[in-house]
Amino acid sequence: MNSNLKNKVAIITGARRGMGKADALLLSQVGAKVVVADISQEECQLVADEIKKNGGEALAIKCDVTNKKEIEEMVKKTVEKFGQVDILVNNAGICEFKPFLEMTEEEWKKTLDINLKGYFLCAQACAKEMAKQKSGVIVNIASVVMGQIGKGMAGLAHYSASKGGIAALTKTLALELAPYNIRVNTIAPGAIDTPMAASSKIDPKMLEATLAMIPLHRMGKPEEIASTVLFLASEDSSYITGSIIVVDGGWLA
Repeated sequence: MNSNLKNKVAIITGARRGMGKADALLLSQVGAKVVVADISQEECQLVADEIKKNGGEALAIKCDVTNKKEIEEMVKKTVEKFGQVDILVNNAGICEFKPFLEMTEEEWKKTLDINLKGYFLCAQACAKEMAKQKSGVIVNIASVVMGQIGKGMAGLAHYSASKGGIAALTKTLALELAPYNIRVNTIAPGAIDTPMAASSKIDPKMLEATLAMIPLHRMGKPEEIASTVLFLASEDSSYITGSIIVVDGGWLA
């Protein structure tokens, strides 16, 4: 196993809580210098302080992934602080239920802007730096709720479309960026117990029905996604690119 990320620099979006925070903590534990990026500078700083308290290196940066200028500034600050960008974890996203017939254009646009456009902008900005050094890894976080290669879910037309787009984007970027020795993969989580989808907030009947469809009969933990991120970010996965790895407790099985 070669999961040591010593001297690697990782940017993680949506890192103030949930899966993104778990990613930041784990990657820092194995030696990566971590940029904690999200929409709240204060909450990002709390995660960065936790990493530093545990002996790691971290930089907190407020970044709205729908804003190209803020993304470019994030990458610039990262290079100024740490000298390079080796890993991008595209994790920032939203999931808001709304019946399709009631969904507004604004709600559709907001979800696609954050969940898909944001991934494109962050990947492009980071890949430009990675291309200079002829190495890099991009890990995109999608979902099992992404249509043909996953499943649909009522009330999430916009979310499902965005996650399906991430899967398609991943495969194309893997082809285009391979000449620069940049690998691009996607993780498709199932039901994960995060602040955005906490089991304590879900209607008990809906939770029971969901767990009944999962062979392991439980929600996943953010740390279980983080361990997959680490695998894809490390040399352990050096021959994997353009892949979609499902982490769902057997839901799609």
